[in-house]
Amino acid sequence: MHTVVSADGTTVAYNRAGSGPTIVFVPGAFNDATTCAPLAERLQDRYTVVCPDRRGRGHSDDAIAPADAATYTVQREIEDLDAVIAAEGGAAVVFGFSSGAILTLRAAAAGSAITRLALYEPPFALGGLAGAGHDGLPEKLAALIADGRPGDAVATMQIEGIGLPAELVEQIRQSPMWAGLEAVAQTVVYDAEITRPPNLPTPQMARLDIETLVFSSGESWPSLRTAAQELPGRLARARYVDVPGGTDHGIPAEATAKVLGEFLSGSGM
Repeated sequence: MHTVVSADGTTVAYNRAGSGPTIVFVPGAFNDATTCAPLAERLQDRYTVVCPDRRGRGHSDDAIAPADAATYTVQREIEDLDAVIAAEGGAAVVFGFSSGAILTLRAAAAGSAITRLALYEPPFALGGLAGAGHDGLPEKLAALIADGRPGDAVATMQIEGIGLPAELVEQIRQSPMWAGLEAVAQTVVYDAEITRPPNLPTPQMARLDIETLVFSSGESWPSLRTAAQELPGRLARARYVDVPGGTDHGIPAEATAKVLGEFLSGSGM
């Protein structure tokens, strides 16, 4: 893996493959660099594809100590993305998935060197999608992390932030996958902050003069699809496209790669 040091000293690790114009892939909550890898692999014959581990996940570390989790601001991860883009040529197309799509749009609005935006199911509170999160959730999660209760932080995010039934979360907690979720527990503070209410596109986002493609799938959760369909109407240069597959908020790699490739080649906008 390649690494770059962000503004606060965090080392961000990322995979890079292929050649051509650069696409950086930003995953969502509980995700790491492997989440977008199947999509990236289908584009690396034409593009340089860059898949980072967001801070506190995979091979990336985190300069924010658990006791200081409440000090996180979204600007920290914008700086992380800026560091990756700077290391990989200075400008890039950025594909964001789920809360990573909101982070990506925030970065563009803050002036990051993003040439085009591709946003897969960003969970804005649009089109009837009323996020289960509440304004005090980041602070609640940060307190659990500081108290040494990573499992409770994960469960709280899943129930209060994502809206999963408590019974389902308890089943997940007893499964082998739980250890992996606990390993990235501090990052739930970050995704809760990224999606903090009112969780709507900002005026700065609305004014962006960047070509933007918003994706969703008919097989995904209906509320996420309607939110994605409404988002282009809130942005200056965006449109929506439906892709087949994507069951349960997953990325259908083959179909998404086809549409994304057409968009980037100029035939899909």
